[in-house]
Amino acid sequence: MKIESVQVDLLRVPPPGAYMAGGRKVTGYWHVLARVRTTGGIEGFGYIVALQESMVRAVAVAARELAAGLVGIDVLDHERAWAALEHAGNWVGPGGLLHYAISPLDIAMWDAAGKTLGQPLYRLLGGYTDRLPVYASDGFWYNLTPAQLAQSARDRVAEGFTAVKLRIGHERSPDAEVERVRAVRDAVGPEVRILVDATETWDLPTAMRTGTALQEAGIHWLEDPVAHQDVAGMARLSEHLQVPIATGEHLYQASDFARLIEARGTSIALIDLGRIGGITPWMRVAGLAQSFGMRVCGHVLPEVHAHLAPAVPNGYLIEYVPRSASILKAMPAIEAGCLVAPRGPGLGLELDEAAVRAFQVPL
Repeated sequence: MKIESVQVDLLRVPPPGAYMAGGRKVTGYWHVLARVRTTGGIEGFGYIVALQESMVRAVAVAARELAAGLVGIDVLDHERAWAALEHAGNWVGPGGLLHYAISPLDIAMWDAAGKTLGQPLYRLLGGYTDRLPVYASDGFWYNLTPAQLAQSARDRVAEGFTAVKLRIGHERSPDAEVERVRAVRDAVGPEVRILVDATETWDLPTAMRTGTALQEAGIHWLEDPVAHQDVAGMARLSEHLQVPIATGEHLYQASDFARLIEARGTSIALIDLGRIGGITPWMRVAGLAQSFGMRVCGHVLPEVHAHLAPAVPNGYLIEYVPRSASILKAMPAIEAGCLVAPRGPGLGLELDEAAVRAFQVPL
């Protein structure tokens, strides 16, 4: 089946409440939504999500312009299509805005391919398993008190989660960061895994001191402790600590991951679908990490990573941040602390068309 037409729209999904991310107020869950339609009448969709209005229209316009290059390509020719899109925009790439513009198109194409073949995406991508443990990542912001974090953790565990992730990196001392972790530990007991994300806020000496204290407090992993460009610092920290270092969500190229992995700057590679440019290059990075015996996790978009991470032998955990729940008929199910890949063909997801229309904004 060949691609007959592509549609790209911009949506603003209201967030559940006011909060800060990356030091900035979240203005909405901005979706660049792509729909790929084949000559056989099958439609696949994909999207990326941004937390700021800045530049998101540029991404949507770029995706709409690139989409013309997909018309006439077989919906199963993923590598050919990705190469064509990258070539069309290589003067502003690689990486950056170009990859964000390619990503929704690539995801939509994979969804359409699965629907064409009548198979769920996790099986097309390898079918290693159909589920992985999931961790709750919403509701644990750095501006909450230890008591508020503890209550949020209790709520998530009551919903079936067996792991939670806290945002840290804004306290004045290691002891204050440890206090936040211990408040959650006291609230949920010894069996729940506690992950922490420092969001690149520390220099290396601070990361060494605070990482050691958090390790002793029993965290499961330490995410983004220093700037992602500081590969040497990440490697020193990985050697210094026993707790795993998780990083990579800010990287755009497989070659960036190669440098990080070869330097042993991480033991868990986090891959962001938008920055890497969609499912096609996501799988390349997962294979690269596997060759080094390294585990991989996706960054946000759990409804898509419910297929990607379980498909590969080195898939580890799935981050649960349901920023697109309002435009979907249903999110993937959580069973016994695991996110289960939908059984339907492709992504196995269905858009709530009324919500899509309600949240659509002009380009």
